[in-house]
Amino acid sequence: MSSRVLLFWPNVIGYFRILLLFGSWTFYETPAVFLPLYTASVLLDGVDGWLARRLQQVSRFGAWLDVVVDNLSRAMLWTQVSQSCGWLLSSLEWCVFVCNHCSKGEHWKNSFGSSPKLIQAVMTNGFRTPLGLLVVSGLHCLPLWLYCAQHNLLQPPSWIQLQITALLSLGRTLAFTAEVWCVWTHIKFLTKDENEEKKS
Repeated sequence: MSSRVLLFWPNVIGYFRILLLFGSWTFYETPAVFLPLYTASVLLDGVDGWLARRLQQVSRFGAWLDVVVDNLSRAMLWTQVSQSCGWLLSSLEWCVFVCNHCSKGEHWKNSFGSSPKLIQAVMTNGFRTPLGLLVVSGLHCLPLWLYCAQHNLLQPPSWIQLQITALLSLGRTLAFTAEVWCVWTHIKFLTKDENEEKKS
């Protein structure tokens, strides 16, 4: 491995995002500190990929690190805001990460050409579609929205809050559908290989 890759600017942003996450975790019960730190980490998620392409510093390590930091941030928040299903959602995200990166590597976002139309619609152009935006909003914003609700930080009238919660929940449900599809596809991949080995 070239140690130079570790110091690519997009990867440095990834390390900084981890520091922001640890900082936000420390101040979880202090929204005035938690929210800026956590939000900065989430917003930087949109910078590292752009910078990697801009500086021609795309790497397998960077693609891996990006997803790891995303999963760490959401797992940290989900396990705090939802005692009932937070562990399930974060565990599923880690399982999908293992499935996608094990068989598809850094090109996992572009490997859904033969999937059902709904999954293709979600994944097309690396989530850069209206449906993809809804899914990403559900993934990143729903746990943050629930955090704000639990800390009484939401200002809109309750009927608007319910509509936003429903929309974000729909996005997270679509993400759940895509995640289950990824796991099922990987299981088929693993069992197909096993059967072929037995035949030969």
